Amino acid sequence: MNEIKPDANVKSEPLPRLGEIGLSNFAPYLMNRIMGRYNADLRQEMNGLGLTTPKMRALAVLSVIDALPITELAVYAVVEQSTLSRALDQLTADGLVRRDPDPKDSRVTRIAITDTGRAAYEQLWPTMSRIYSQMFHGISPDERQLFVATLQKILGNIRKHDF
Repeated sequence: MNEIKPDANVKSEPLPRLGEIGLSNFAPYLMNRIMGRYNADLRQEMNGLGLTTPKMRALAVLSVIDALPITELAVYAVVEQSTLSRALDQLTADGLVRRDPDPKDSRVTRIAITDTGRAAYEQLWPTMSRIYSQMFHGISPDERQLFVATLQKILGNIRKHDF
């Protein structure tokens, strides 16, 4: 696990109170609003496919990094493991994912996306892509690249896993 350590070269000023900063200048609030809106915009399309946000996140992650242990999938999908387990039960029953034993460790179960699961995710991707493009409307490619690099740096500062 990564320990959160402040950069020794960066001086930290005390953070003003939230009332002084204002919600519109508080990054965690803005990130939550953005993701809330993103998920709400996807909901109608997800409902049509029988998906929930945890199911969609699992399929999205597995479409990029397949055959993950449940614990890692929960981290990548940003879903509590208990919530993810229920979602995976339903995805398995629907034939969208399968559970495979880890060949090196019999205590570990790996989750793999099926062809049916990949097809369901591919149906959702155009909506995800459209919403993503809408989020960055009027933002130059350089600004987007800098924003994503900053988010990666923030994640590196706070994450508790090596992935």
